[in-house]
Amino acid sequence: MFKAQKQINKKSNLLTLVMLCCAAYFLLPLIWLFITTTKDTTGIYSSFGLWFTKVNHLVANVKEVFSLDDGLYLHWMVNTTIYAVVGATGAALIATAAGYGFSKYDFGLKKPLFAVVLGSVMIPMTALAIPTFLVFSKIHLVNTRWAIILPSLISPIGVYLMRVYSDTAVSQNLLEAARIDGLGELRIFFSISLRLLMPGFITVVLLSIVSIWNNYFLPLIMLNSPDLQPLTVGLSGWAQSSIAGGGGGDSSIQAAVITGSAISLIPLIIIFLILQRFWENGLSAGSNKE
Repeated sequence: MFKAQKQINKKSNLLTLVMLCCAAYFLLPLIWLFITTTKDTTGIYSSFGLWFTKVNHLVANVKEVFSLDDGLYLHWMVNTTIYAVVGATGAALIATAAGYGFSKYDFGLKKPLFAVVLGSVMIPMTALAIPTFLVFSKIHLVNTRWAIILPSLISPIGVYLMRVYSDTAVSQNLLEAARIDGLGELRIFFSISLRLLMPGFITVVLLSIVSIWNNYFLPLIMLNSPDLQPLTVGLSGWAQSSIAGGGGGDSSIQAAVITGSAISLIPLIIIFLILQRFWENGLSAGSNKE
């Protein structure tokens, strides 16, 4: 018995070590990022990366971020917020309706269509960027907000998640009772089913917001105007300018690029903290449902 307990302790210590390594892998870059926002460009290269310099340049860096190129960073922030909020909300609604339909209705080609959805999960979005650009150029939507919003509305992984969640979250007996009471299918979905599916809906919203917020390749090829670009493309342009400092670029804005990257994470953190409350409340309500 003592030997078995000793083996369990060894496994527990090993798992703890693995988890600590994973935590360090994810957290150390973030710690470096937020510490570096307090340094100027010289301090970035002359000091230890995971510790502060004697002089704090955070306020100066933030001011520079919002003043560069006549405050273009704020335009990028607004653009990214529009793309993320509109795209994620639309993607979650479509995914919830589609997943609910696959779960609760029988129709022709149901299995082949769902197989297509599962297969599309395996296709990386970057592989579809060029075909999407060619299609959008034909209908004159390139260099418009729709070029980013419309592709973001399709979430195959969201459809899959909502189909699985609908199987257990929405009772077939409840739907039959609603139909007996004379409710139409749309009324049932929006008045009853959508409330029960809200935890899954919020999950898809969170996944979509993160995906759209971090999207780089699609807006890079779709948008030419700096006024329409999101943060990822805009900060990349600044970064390329700073790296080319020796060749005529502006290496002094490297601290501003890093500070802008850190600021861009703050809305994501706030959105997650806000939506997490509704997510947890919905899960609790679902666990008490008879």
